[in-house]
Amino acid sequence: MLTHLAYGKTGLDLTVDDRWDVQVVEPRYTPGAADEFALLRASLRAPINSQPLAELVKPTDRVGIIFNDITRATPNTVILPAILAELAHVPGHQVTLFNALGTHRPNTEAELRGMLGYALVDSYRIVQNNCFERSTQTCLGVSSRGNEIWINRELMECDVRILTGFIEPHFFAGFSGGGKALMPGMAGLETILGNHCAKHIGDPHATWGVTWGNPIWEEAREAARMAGAHFLVNVALNREKRITAVFAGELDAAHAQGCAYVKETAMAAVDEPFDIVVTSNSGYPLDLNLYQAVKGMSAAAQVVKQGGAILIAAECWDGIPDHGLYGQLLREASSPEEILARVNRPGFSRQDQWQAQVQAQVLLKAEVYVHSSHLSDRQIRQALLQPAPSLEATLRMLVERYGPQARICILPEGPVTIPYVK
Repeated sequence: MLTHLAYGKTGLDLTVDDRWDVQVVEPRYTPGAADEFALLRASLRAPINSQPLAELVKPTDRVGIIFNDITRATPNTVILPAILAELAHVPGHQVTLFNALGTHRPNTEAELRGMLGYALVDSYRIVQNNCFERSTQTCLGVSSRGNEIWINRELMECDVRILTGFIEPHFFAGFSGGGKALMPGMAGLETILGNHCAKHIGDPHATWGVTWGNPIWEEAREAARMAGAHFLVNVALNREKRITAVFAGELDAAHAQGCAYVKETAMAAVDEPFDIVVTSNSGYPLDLNLYQAVKGMSAAAQVVKQGGAILIAAECWDGIPDHGLYGQLLREASSPEEILARVNRPGFSRQDQWQAQVQAQVLLKAEVYVHSSHLSDRQIRQALLQPAPSLEATLRMLVERYGPQARICILPEGPVTIPYVK
């Protein structure tokens, strides 16, 4: 049996012995829109619980449009021009494009041109959020959970704030999109650390497909409402990264409809846990580094047996990465137990601890093997993981370990699928 995994820009073939007990789990396929721009335009003109975008924005308004960074597959080259076409009555110098980096590194000019297109980069001012520089932020107050909400100052100086992005399952925020564009996207470091604290990450409701009751999602929503999220433009994508649906309008109503749509297509039930789960990290751009690949590990962990094994294929052209503290947190620990003890220590607060914490939780359930074109065996082992130079050879070894009756699950599209045990 031949299976194609999402990996980098080209994908990766995996040959599986026909005699093995294998179940392939993937989201329900939906064809992309024949005319994505027309679909976006129609949604912007007849939005959910809101005035049409063109009527909402006055010619004198300063407009801030938030877009995702390079770690997301958001089709900015279609979304942003559709929005700007509806804002033709607003002079271009009054429009600023904001790159929602969160704690991620700034994107290079070449990356911005690839993400947005040359015309937008040359025509509009772009501000990349710097969560580490307090002088670029302003405090909006304190959330109901006691977290100070610091948001990019220039964004808050705009009269209208438009949030964009795409909705997919998220391993601790429930779903992406919605308020996440503002927090963590445009937030300060202290705000992100507070939202992504060990207590919140360890909450059983902070998981795939859960919004209400999830402390991380609820606070992101609250921060967006504090900041005045005037208009939301979220899309759903298929495996070809084509737009299948648009959810534009008022923040809560539009995001709720989008989450319900994605949940219908992405949720996939299985009868019982598996001995071995093979997954990807959804390919480019999500599998750019090991930090992002934790999402694929977490998706697989939803349906792996206690004591089972996860085999993940992630290209990781951006490495561990070198920026941020995720790699350092892993290298400083000798076991997942040590990571969890450290992040749960009173007063401990470090950038990227949330990713290390989720990885540690996965490792307490299953061994994780990593196949990557850009990570050395040493780098993988330092991250408390096992190298898998050959997918087929590693899978054969695991079948030998668990026996000929081993049950195997394959998640070709990785964390865009939410597998769960019935």
